[in-house]
Amino acid sequence: MKKGVHPKVNNKAKVTCTCGNMFYTSSTVDDIQVEVCSNCHPFYTGEEKLIDTEGRVDQFKRRQEVAKKIQKEQKVKEKAKTAQRSTESGALSLKDMLKKASKT
Repeated sequence: MKKGVHPKVNNKAKVTCTCGNMFYTSSTVDDIQVEVCSNCHPFYTGEEKLIDTEGRVDQFKRRQEVAKKIQKEQKVKEKAKTAQRSTESGALSLKDMLKKASKT
């Protein structure tokens, strides 16, 4: 290895998590700040925890609710249209026509 080319390695680099956990490791940096560690990561803790800094999950849920409302409104409108068509035209449905034919 060439001398003077490689960075200095600190064997006591301090790693601090936002949950308050602190541990030491080897690194070229003296202090490291992390958001998630093995004490608070959902994979290791078995708890479901959403890390959502921009509100994307809430935004997605809102969109889903709006879409469901729109689908319900469309179904109601379709039922109203079909009912209106059948009453306006005075035409019988196929089922009604067959019943009428079988009576005669």
